[in-house]
Amino acid sequence: MKKVRVALIGSAGRMGRTIAECAKTEPNIEIVARCDQGDNIVAEIKNSDVIIDFSLADSIDDVCQAALSLRKPLVIGTTGHSDQQKAIIQDAAKSLAIVFASNFSVGVNALFALTAKAAQVLGDDFKVEIIETHHTGKKDAPSGTAKTLADVLKKTSKTEKQIPIQSIREGDVVGEHTVIFEGQGERLELVHRAKSRETFAKGALRASEWVVAQPPGLYSMQDVLGLK
Repeated sequence: MKKVRVALIGSAGRMGRTIAECAKTEPNIEIVARCDQGDNIVAEIKNSDVIIDFSLADSIDDVCQAALSLRKPLVIGTTGHSDQQKAIIQDAAKSLAIVFASNFSVGVNALFALTAKAAQVLGDDFKVEIIETHHTGKKDAPSGTAKTLADVLKKTSKTEKQIPIQSIREGDVVGEHTVIFEGQGERLELVHRAKSRETFAKGALRASEWVVAQPPGLYSMQDVLGLK
């Protein structure tokens, strides 16, 4: 089987380094290019089949323009995009296959599904709150995962009310998300704790293998895992 050739943008960051390390144990994947801020993206991605982006939200315009110029599918794991930056991704997805996910962990994607089910069962009688904790170097707060959880709750409950999110930045915590349902005389908590960045890296690599065979469109990790 021919290996999927990956160009990794943001290779010097925490996630970039972890993805590059994990790729060494993936028989069907080869990292053929590594890009960071200031590099010529178009030149670097020329010989790749797919791009994985874990750089900075402000780089998304350059990343999408480079991908469009060479018709390369994209896996975007960077979070903290503005509405305008998200619109750039959505526009690029008209011509490219793009997996855009706030979290590539299989467990977190199960948490999304469980959160929706709990909200459906418990209804409006339960107050909901999200608490997320990450390392002190994480720039965006709330996390992209916490925002996705809030979107899941709003969609399931069919409400436009803001879901309270508490963001904590301490130590070198990889990632922890808790969804709390507080009712009369009872409390339900759904918790996901990431022990290693490898779980996100493996998910991103899995998405890169999947997206190369897809038609243009905007996909999520739920699509990659067949949860939709």
